[in-house]
Amino acid sequence: MQQSDLVKAVFEFVILIFSLCVHECAHAWMASRLGDQTARLEGRVTLNPMYHVDPIGTLLFPAIVIFGPFIGFNMFGGMLVGWAKPTPVITRNFRKIVRDDNLTTLAGPLSNLMLVLIAFIILLIDVRVIPNGRAVVFNSFLAALQPIEDFTPQPLVLLCALTILINLMLCIFNLLPIPPLDGSRLVRNMLPYNAVQTYDRIPFWVSYLLMIFVGGTIISAFVTPALRLVLHGLAHL
Repeated sequence: MQQSDLVKAVFEFVILIFSLCVHECAHAWMASRLGDQTARLEGRVTLNPMYHVDPIGTLLFPAIVIFGPFIGFNMFGGMLVGWAKPTPVITRNFRKIVRDDNLTTLAGPLSNLMLVLIAFIILLIDVRVIPNGRAVVFNSFLAALQPIEDFTPQPLVLLCALTILINLMLCIFNLLPIPPLDGSRLVRNMLPYNAVQTYDRIPFWVSYLLMIFVGGTIISAFVTPALRLVLHGLAHL
């Protein structure tokens, strides 16, 4: 592998950690706004990774996915996701428990979409500002997704492209209805009492197997068309 591959891997690792921190900070901030100060009192309304890092989900698993190919380990290739420490929420502190719990839950994935939007806007600005901007941005974006021989993507475009890719993956991943992901909390709030008891008894190992072996397929099904839309926008806006 070339040096540019290592640079891209480092970018991915840093962006993923930052995006996970934004995700959990958004949960904590929304919970605080809606009346539950538990996460705020634990210092979770912050982008400081020290308050959000989970040794396995934020460091070990992403490191295996990102740096594994350098040593020939590709088991999780393409599923660039991770997780941070769950944000503590005490729903009885909310005024409208189900509504406010859903809003707090959705704040995380929506924060990832916000990062996607910010990165896309920066790319559109680059199209206007950089000489021959449209071609540079478009080709650099493609090279960020799939390395092109003898072509080094423009660093800012590489950063934005990876931000878009990673945060789209995180958004879809967290909306999967698999405990303990955000999507499972939304589903749980819609289930009748007896169904909730069954849902809560899903073994953790089943959840992890589903996330690893089913999650990647579902993520690809949504992220691929989303990236096509981004490329279409860069080519025509």
